[in-house]
Amino acid sequence: MDILWAQSTPLTAREVGRLIADRDLAPTTVMTVLDRLSRKGFLNRTRDGRAWRYEPAESRDAYVTELMLEALDLTGDRSAALTRFAQAVSGSEAEILRRALTELEEQ
Repeated sequence: MDILWAQSTPLTAREVGRLIADRDLAPTTVMTVLDRLSRKGFLNRTRDGRAWRYEPAESRDAYVTELMLEALDLTGDRSAALTRFAQAVSGSEAEILRRALTELEEQ
């Protein structure tokens, strides 16, 4: 996913394989993983001749947001979890949260 998020255009499995520098993966392995991510809704794919081109279905920010919401669903007390989270962030991150909440209230 990191490789696809970093690109501005959809990539084929072969192109993704070339960009994975730290692993020696078979092209079929890369194709299988991309196909599974596509079937699970993480990637969109379009036909390009005999190959498929893959791109993220959502931005990295949207994906991380979904993960955070799923983590909140795991707790029995969302208020306590949010409070602990707010206490754990840095001052600059807390300011970003304050601004976002203020903007939401003003809408």
